Amino acid sequence: MTAPKRKKARANGEGTIYQRKDGRWEAAGYVLAANGTRKRVRVYGSTRREAADKLAEKIADSNRGLPVATADSTVGDYLTYWLGSVAVHRLRENTHTRYAACVSLHLIPGLGTKKVARLTAKDIRAFLDRLRTTCQCCTQGLDTERNRCCAVGECCQKQLSALTVTYVHSVLKSALEHAVREDELPRNVARNVKTTTHQPRRFRPLTAVEARQFLDATRADRLHALYELALRTGLRKGELLGLHWEDLDLDGGTASVRRSLQRTQSSGLTTLPTKTRASERRIALPTESVHSLKSHQQRQEVERKAAGVSWKDSGLVFTTPTGGPIDPANMTRRFGRFLDSAGLRRIRFHDLRHSTATLLLEQGVDLVVIKELLGHAHIGVTAGVYAHVRLRLQRQAIDTLNSALRTGNDSPDDPPAAAIVH
Repeated sequence: MTAPKRKKARANGEGTIYQRKDGRWEAAGYVLAANGTRKRVRVYGSTRREAADKLAEKIADSNRGLPVATADSTVGDYLTYWLGSVAVHRLRENTHTRYAACVSLHLIPGLGTKKVARLTAKDIRAFLDRLRTTCQCCTQGLDTERNRCCAVGECCQKQLSALTVTYVHSVLKSALEHAVREDELPRNVARNVKTTTHQPRRFRPLTAVEARQFLDATRADRLHALYELALRTGLRKGELLGLHWEDLDLDGGTASVRRSLQRTQSSGLTTLPTKTRASERRIALPTESVHSLKSHQQRQEVERKAAGVSWKDSGLVFTTPTGGPIDPANMTRRFGRFLDSAGLRRIRFHDLRHSTATLLLEQGVDLVVIKELLGHAHIGVTAGVYAHVRLRLQRQAIDTLNSALRTGNDSPDDPPAAAIVH
């Protein structure tokens, strides 16, 4: 009689792996949890190998001292784990810093004690409603620290903007989405909560007349080439300040946008990859910008000789008088002073980018071309931001058509066709 085949013994630390009645494979084992204890986790896969690999990855992380969040963790523990072990590897540093501030100021105080697995859409909706209506000065204890607001019986009603509440919600959705991908949660309950649509920031781009006045005023400025390039191409402030001479082909009239200059907590002023993959692009340079960049290059050579040994050879196109990078915050302040001294309307530096797109749209340039020039990831972003311009152009087009269709019997005082379009 043949002896029954013995099951292969599990390796030490492999955990339990078995096939469920629904056909999926489930693996379970003990790992280091976010609160410092050891807890049992379960992962799933369509094959035994997939489930085993998922569990092995969690156990390997646990053995390296990295905590693994579980569904019975509190929201506070889970968010701490997610920020330190997941988001930190996927986000740009400044974005991670903003996420961390959002978690510590709002999410942990508001939802931190609840269990992740028991978190409901109702809990999240109530939390967001409190954010909208609660004075943040009192909530964060600033009234006591500064002896004002509720500490003196006069609440300042410093409430969060609709945009900030939407941002808090988006951070929570991102964190819970990871729990879904890790099979810790069956669904992302934060997605079932709809936040109030916030009004986008209103901006008043330069008109064609104002743009010409702006360019005329910049000619006497040391950074004339930067201002002209910003208005004529729509490059972001960080992209302009991160340009290197090697990125420019002045003979061919092109520029390669590869990096952005930013200030981070860990590295100070540093060049980072562009905002998105779509932001990395090659653009055509206007003839006027080529001329101003060549003049700027000659000016920079004069500054290099004047600075002597104190010159910092950064390779950047736009620098301080001693060759160092220009801090984006200093650029913002410098831009404001320039507008004041030139007697021009106050706008944000980023509004130069909006002005570029608006003026191009008004000249009939295709939306796809504008998207590529600005480096937007999706054409929907371009279309959404400049919807007000497109609506105005539609009305002009309809009015033009109405004029063309008017017969000799029509009164010139008849209302335009645009008036009845809904």
